[in-house]
Amino acid sequence: MLAARGAHVIDVDVLSRELQERGTPLFDQIVARWGTEILDADGRLDREALGRIVFADPEQLGELTTMAAPVTEQELVRRASAHQATDDVVVAEAAMFLGRLYGMEGLILVDTPVDVAVARLVRHRGMAEADARARMARQLAREARLEHADFVIDNRGTTDELDGPVRAVWAWIRSLPDATARLRVAR
Repeated sequence: MLAARGAHVIDVDVLSRELQERGTPLFDQIVARWGTEILDADGRLDREALGRIVFADPEQLGELTTMAAPVTEQELVRRASAHQATDDVVVAEAAMFLGRLYGMEGLILVDTPVDVAVARLVRHRGMAEADARARMARQLAREARLEHADFVIDNRGTTDELDGPVRAVWAWIRSLPDATARLRVAR
């Protein structure tokens, strides 16, 4: 919805997938660490298989993060830098991202209660409920995310119900950098 309003959205999950494609240095590092059992029949990274391993063990998740984060951050900065010195809005969309890095002006949280998020992961991504809960347990607690957000969009409803809050957050974004950081809940 922000892209439809003119924002340049960098989806960090999509970016991460690109950086983990077969033939990349990160792919080679991951396979060297976890072996070929994390590859699918075509020799590509089976992210679901890798996810079951790393989200069940904080130490292994830390290893993967240590491998992937610097490469991902470098590419994120490279892509965002293409819009420096313009009036363009760049949005970095990330599930496990918190903080104001790279000159970011604000942090928007699209929030939903844990049970709603788990049900959506099960329904839309075909995850087992236990896997969805394990992944969410490795993320920053919802309360901490709410505490750090400058603007919160409540996403427990339907897509149609997001139009008003997205319109409000777009106006807020367009007002930056003059806006002061404060928590706003859009409903």
